[in-house]
Amino acid sequence: MTAKKKIRKLSRRETFLADMRAAAAAHRGHDAQMRAAVLDVLKDILHTGRNEAREKLEANRLKGARCAEFLSDLQDDIMRALSDFVTRDMLRLSNPTDAETVTVLAVGGYGRGRLAPGSDIDLLFLLPYKRNATSESFVEHILYFLWDLGLKVGHATRTVKDCMSQAQADYTVRTTMLENRFLSGALALHEEFIAAFQKQVMRGTARQFVEAKLTERDERHIRAGQSRYLVEPNIKESKGGLRDLNTLFWIARYCYQIDALEELIELKILTADELRLFRKCDAFLWEVRCHLHFLTGRAEERLSFDVQKNLAERFNTAGSAGMKSVEKFMRRYFLVAKNVGDLTAIFCASLEEQQKKPRARARLPALFQRQKQVHGFKLGSGRLTMARADCFRADPVNLIRVFHLADRFRLDIHPDTLREITRSLALIGPDLRADRQANDLFLEILTSRRAPERTLRRMNEAGVLGRFVPDFGRIVAMMQFNMYHHYTADEHLLRAIGLLSEVEQGKVSDEHPIACDLLNAGEINRRVIYLAVLLHDIAKGRPEDHSIAGARIARRLGPRLGFTEAETRLTEWLVREHLVMSDVAQRRDLSDPRTIQDFANTVQTNERLKHLLVLTEVDIKAVGPGVWNGWKAKLISELYFETQALLVGSGDIVNRAERVAAAQSAFSLALPEDWTPRRLSAYMRLHSQAYWLNFPTDVQVHHAALIEKSKTQPLIIDARPDPARACTEITVICDDDAGLFARLSGACARAGMDILDARISTTTSGLAVDVLHVQEAGHAAAPDAARTQRLCKIMRAALEGSVNLAHPSRAEISEKTRRTLKTFDLETQINFDNQASEQASVIEISALDRPGLLFDLARALYQCNVSITAARVATFGERASDVFYVQDLLGEKLQSSARISRIRHALTNAIHAPMDARADASKVA
Repeated sequence: MTAKKKIRKLSRRETFLADMRAAAAAHRGHDAQMRAAVLDVLKDILHTGRNEAREKLEANRLKGARCAEFLSDLQDDIMRALSDFVTRDMLRLSNPTDAETVTVLAVGGYGRGRLAPGSDIDLLFLLPYKRNATSESFVEHILYFLWDLGLKVGHATRTVKDCMSQAQADYTVRTTMLENRFLSGALALHEEFIAAFQKQVMRGTARQFVEAKLTERDERHIRAGQSRYLVEPNIKESKGGLRDLNTLFWIARYCYQIDALEELIELKILTADELRLFRKCDAFLWEVRCHLHFLTGRAEERLSFDVQKNLAERFNTAGSAGMKSVEKFMRRYFLVAKNVGDLTAIFCASLEEQQKKPRARARLPALFQRQKQVHGFKLGSGRLTMARADCFRADPVNLIRVFHLADRFRLDIHPDTLREITRSLALIGPDLRADRQANDLFLEILTSRRAPERTLRRMNEAGVLGRFVPDFGRIVAMMQFNMYHHYTADEHLLRAIGLLSEVEQGKVSDEHPIACDLLNAGEINRRVIYLAVLLHDIAKGRPEDHSIAGARIARRLGPRLGFTEAETRLTEWLVREHLVMSDVAQRRDLSDPRTIQDFANTVQTNERLKHLLVLTEVDIKAVGPGVWNGWKAKLISELYFETQALLVGSGDIVNRAERVAAAQSAFSLALPEDWTPRRLSAYMRLHSQAYWLNFPTDVQVHHAALIEKSKTQPLIIDARPDPARACTEITVICDDDAGLFARLSGACARAGMDILDARISTTTSGLAVDVLHVQEAGHAAAPDAARTQRLCKIMRAALEGSVNLAHPSRAEISEKTRRTLKTFDLETQINFDNQASEQASVIEISALDRPGLLFDLARALYQCNVSITAARVATFGERASDVFYVQDLLGEKLQSSARISRIRHALTNAIHAPMDARADASKVA
C-alpha cells in the first residue's frame, strides 16, 4: 500500500499570488493588458475581504479591534503577494541582488497592525543604497496598483541613513517610524533600520520625545475642542479618543522600548486593572471607528448626529424612559472617553515620577527632607500624597478632604493617591453622605474662590462626585440628542460653575456687567447660587420635567449641606424656574406690559430676580461657544430692569393712555427745533398707541425722518448696525400690505439672514413701518456692510416683485440641512394664548428648523387673513421657536375656536411642506 504524499495547503498570500499569475498568463508580452487583468483580481480580493470584514463586524463576530486587525492582515497579504508579483512577473527578477531589493515596511497606523476601513496605507520603501532604475520601477508599480485600487497611500522611499536624518529632524516622522513592521524584501535591512533607529534616534531623547508628544496632544485637543464631552466628538482626534491611547503607547514604547502593553505592569506604570481598562477602551473605540467608516463609506472620524442613531442600532442599544437609545450609546462613548482621560492622567503622572531626575535636595540630611503633613496627607513637590496606605479606610471623610486640600493649596494629587481613591469609592455611602464634616468640606469646595470647576472636575473624573451626590452620578457622560447643547449634562454643569466663578472674579465683566456687579456687591447668596448652578440640570434624562425633579433634589440636598430653610427654598425655586427668564426674554414681546407683569408675578421678589439673572446668564453661556451673545444679553438685561422697576415700586403699570402720553412727550422733546406744533400734532395722529409703546424715543425720532423721506420715495429700506445687540436693525417703510412681513422674511431667508425680532406697525395713512433685527444665519453676529447691502437689495426686489421667493430646490439645500432634517424627529407644537397680551393673540410654534420656515409660517398667516403685529424668532439647535403676536383684520384678538383650528391646520401644513416644493410667490406679491 503506497502512502499518499501530504499536500501543503497554500497560504492566503500564496493563493492571492497564484490568482494574479493566472490572470496575467493570458496576457504575457502585453504589459498594459496584463496589468489590467491583475488589477481586476486585486479589486475582487479587496472587495471580497472588506465585505467579509463588514459582515462579521455587523454580526458581532469581529468585535473590538479585531476588525481592524482583520483588515490589516488582509492588506499584508495583498502587499506581500503584490511585491512578489511585481518583482518576478513585471520586473522579471528571479533572484534580485541587494541593490535591486526594496524592503517594504508598514509604518504609522498600518505599522501598528490595525486598519480601519477608510484608513491610509502608510508605507516605507527602504533602500540599501541610493535609488536606481529597478528600485524606482518597483516602487512605481506598487503605488500605481494601490492607487488604482482606490486606496489612500502615505509613502516615503529612503535609505536607512535618510530615515535617521529625517527622524532626528521631525517628531512626526519619528513617531511614524516608531511603529514599523516588515512586509517584504530584505529582513536584514529591516533589522539594520531598527538598530539604527534605537541608537541614533531614540537613545537619550526620551524626555524631549515625551514633551513633544504631550505638546502635540494639547494642540490637537485645542483644534478638536478642549472638552472630551463635545456631543459630536471626533473618535480619533478628540480628547479621550484613539489618538490619546496611541500617544500613551508611543511614549511607553519610546521610553522603555516595549513591544507589548503587558510590560507596563512590570514597569509599574499601569496596574493590571488599568491595563484591562486600557484594552477595553481601545477595543470599544476601534469597533465604533470601523462601524463608522463602513456606515459612511469614507474615513469619517466625527460622530455626527446623523450617524449616532445608526451606531446605537449597530451596538444594540435599547432606550428607556427619559433616555433615547442614541443617548445611551453616546453615554457609553463618553464614559470610555472619561476612562481614557483617567488613564492618561495616571500614565503621565507615573511616567513623570519615574523620569524625574535626582534633585539636589535628596543629598540633604533626612531632617530637612520631611514634607509638610496636613490631615494625614503630605504636601510636597507640587503633589498631595497619602501619608499612610489606609488613609481612606481609616477615615472616609478623607475622600472629600483630599480634594479640599488640593484646592486650598493648589496642588495636584499623586497618581498613587488617585488610584487608592478609585479603589475606595465603595466607602462613599449613606454614612459619609450624612457626615457633617464631609458636607462642610464639599460646600467649601463648591463655593471656593480659587478654582471650583477644576476641583469638582477632578472629583467627577475620580468618581467621587457622583458617589457623594448620587443624582449627579446619574447624569455623568449623559448627552442630549440635539444640536443646541454642545456638551454632556455633567460637563455643562461643571462649565457653568467655572463661568460663575469667572463672573464673580470680574474676568468677564464686559459680557456680564449686571451679574458681576450683583456678585461683588454682596447681593447674591454665594452658597445658594453655586448650589443652584450645580443642580439646575441635574435631573436630565428622567421621564418627568427635569426642572421639577431637580427642585426636589435641591430640597433634599440643601439641609444636608447646612442650608437654612430660607436658603433651601430659594435654591429650590431657582432650580424649578431656571428656564423662565430665558424663555420670556427670547420668546415674548418685552414692550408689552403684560409680559413684564406676568414675569414679575412668577418671580415675586427682587432677591429671586437677582439670583435668577446670574443663573440664567451662566446657564446660557455654558451651553457652548457663541450661544451667549449681545442680542441675548440685551434681552435679559431689558427684562431684568423692567421687572425690577415693577417689583421695587418705581415701575407700576400706569394706565395705557398715561404711558402713551409720556412717550409722546419724550418724542416731542427729542425732535429738531424746526418741528412746528401743528406738524407735531399731525404726526402723532399717524401712529397707534401700540407704536408709541413699542419703540424707544431715539428710534421714533429716526422713523420720523424716514417717514418724511418717504414722501418722495415710495419704498424706504434703512439699515443701521446695532452693536449692543450684535445685530443689524432694518426699517422698511412703504404702503401697507398684509403679506409684507412674509415677503420680508422670505428675502431674509434668501439672503442667508436670521430674523431675531420684528415689530410691525401701520400708520393711519396706510403706511407700513416694519422694524426687523437680523443676524447672519448660523452666526451670533451682525452682517458686514456688503452682506447688509445685499440683503437690502433682495428686500427691495422682493417688495417690487422682481425676485422669486420660492423654496430652494433640493439641489440647493445644503448637505448639513438635509442631514438635520433626516436625523431629528421633533414633535411640532402650535399653541394659541389669548392671555399673554392685552392687545393680541400669541401663537407659539416649536418645530424642526429649516430654510424658509419663517417665510412659510408668515405666508400661511397672511393667507388666513391674520395680521402680524410683532414676531420673536429664536433657534435652539435644530429647533425653531417662533412666536407671533397677531390680530384679525379688524385689529382684534382671535376668538373663534373654528378659526383657530383652521389657522393651526394651515400652519401645520406649512411646517411639513416638502422641501423641494416651490412656493407660489405670486400669492404673496
